[in-house]
Amino acid sequence: MRVGVGYDSHRFTQGRKLILGGVEIPHPQGLAGHSDADVVAHALTDAVLGAAGLGDIGALFPDTDPQWQNASSIYLLNQAYLQVLELRLHFVNADITVIAEQPPIALYVDEMREKLAGALLAGPSSVSVKGKTNEKMGFIGRGEGIAAIAVAVLEPAH
Repeated sequence: MRVGVGYDSHRFTQGRKLILGGVEIPHPQGLAGHSDADVVAHALTDAVLGAAGLGDIGALFPDTDPQWQNASSIYLLNQAYLQVLELRLHFVNADITVIAEQPPIALYVDEMREKLAGALLAGPSSVSVKGKTNEKMGFIGRGEGIAAIAVAVLEPAH
């Protein structure tokens, strides 16, 4: 078994859609970033890449490259996973914690699980997504942004 940990955070900004785990969530602000700024997919991508020893999302999809401007982070997760498969490793499961004061994500968790797992060519039962607040502390507690932490497990293909 190989385990990777991923983390990402983005600040809120006006004029963008809020995308978390590949799901558009109604909210007055979106997240600032080069791609769609999906912190959930970014954290999971880093966890998967870390477990495979392939670096991080910024190395594969640099924010200096215009081809990734507004790119779907679910697409980026899938592309990263295709590189993992070339190493004869496959995805087993992931656990993701989304840290945000707002919006609550409970209504969107099942759809997020489906989208994230789909990008990893797996079933939704292999991906756990849960939300936590930051108890009003720090930039997240002040409602300035969202963060996510992910752990992913890979194993050699049989």
